[in-house]
Amino acid sequence: MVFVAEDAAQRTGFMGWLARRQGWMFFPLLTLFAIALHYNALKTIFTAKKLKRRKTELAMLAVRLIGFPVLIFLAMSPGLALGFLAIQLLVFGVYMGGSFAPNHKGMPIIPKDSDMDFLRRQVLTSRNIKGGRAMDVAMGGLNLQIEHHLFPRMPSPNLHKVKPIVEEFCAEKGISYTATGLITSYGMVVTYLNRVGLGYADPMDCPIMNQYRAR
Repeated sequence: MVFVAEDAAQRTGFMGWLARRQGWMFFPLLTLFAIALHYNALKTIFTAKKLKRRKTELAMLAVRLIGFPVLIFLAMSPGLALGFLAIQLLVFGVYMGGSFAPNHKGMPIIPKDSDMDFLRRQVLTSRNIKGGRAMDVAMGGLNLQIEHHLFPRMPSPNLHKVKPIVEEFCAEKGISYTATGLITSYGMVVTYLNRVGLGYADPMDCPIMNQYRAR
C-alpha cells in the first residue's frame, strides 16, 4: 500500500492497478496483517542490534509460533487444525489492523523538516475513536490515540482520565482535536487511501499544516 502520492506514481502494472483501488482492498489486505506482524517480530529479534531481553522475547515468540500450533494439532485432526489456524490468522489480522488503522490513516502527514512542536505533531496527526469504555476494551486503549501519543508511558486504563484535560487544553490553544465514530473513521481511511492511490498530491489538506510547510 502507498500513503503518499509520490510513491503511487511509481507503481506500474498490477501494483499500479492495486494502488488505484487500495482503499477498497484495505480490509481484504488486513487478512495478511498477522503474517506481516509475525515476520517483523522475528526480523526484529534476529537483526536488531540493540534489543532488551532478546532471549525472553524469542522464548515468548516460540511459544506463540510453535507451542500454540502444536497444541492445536494435539487437540484436533490435521485438517481441522489447519483450518482453525488459518481462520485464527485471518481474524487476528483484521482485528489488529482494524484497531491500528482508524487512529492515523487519513490524518495530515507532517514533513520531516517541519518545526512543528511536539503537542501539535501528536494531536494533528492522530484521531480518537468515540465509544466510551466499551471502545476502550474493544481497542485496548488505541481508541485514545491522541492521549497515548502525548503520554506513551501512561497505562491504557488511565488514558480516559486525561482525555478531558487534553481536549480542553487543545480548545484553549486553537488546536484541532479530532474524534469520530469507528465507522466514520473507516470511511476516512478508505477515502484517503483511494485518493492517494489515484495520485492526489494532498488528499487530506489541512490549513494548519500548510502554515508549517510554508516555513
